[in-house]
Amino acid sequence: MKLDDAVGFLINNTGRSMTRYLTSAFNHLDVTTEQWSVLKCLEEEDGLAIKELSKRVGKDQANVTRISDLLERKGYLVRKPNPEDKRSSLVCLTEAGREMTNELIPIDEKVHEVALSGISEEEISFLKQLLAKIRENVSAE
Repeated sequence: MKLDDAVGFLINNTGRSMTRYLTSAFNHLDVTTEQWSVLKCLEEEDGLAIKELSKRVGKDQANVTRISDLLERKGYLVRKPNPEDKRSSLVCLTEAGREMTNELIPIDEKVHEVALSGISEEEISFLKQLLAKIRENVSAE
């Protein structure tokens, strides 16, 4: 099989291209795509434990802790005691974090609009199904 025919290579290559484009679009705001995934996840549901946040953004806990530390230093999030588990804390957006997220959302939407240009809603839906199935297949192994 030629490299350009390998689905994994194509998915990875496409992901890297998307990341480069989004990184470039966020560059002037000093936010990385990894930081964006944490901010956006918390915008969708605030007050998550690192373990849950890690699961949702698809990164290991140590990486999400490092990203959260950086975002906390920037003033975009705070940690609060977890009333249900004294051993963990909940990660929450600050007002500055909400403002930054609100500034990043239209940039992210524009990047996705460019990336999905010329692709129908049905094709996008089918692509999402295929990617979920591939992820499920390789996760089972």
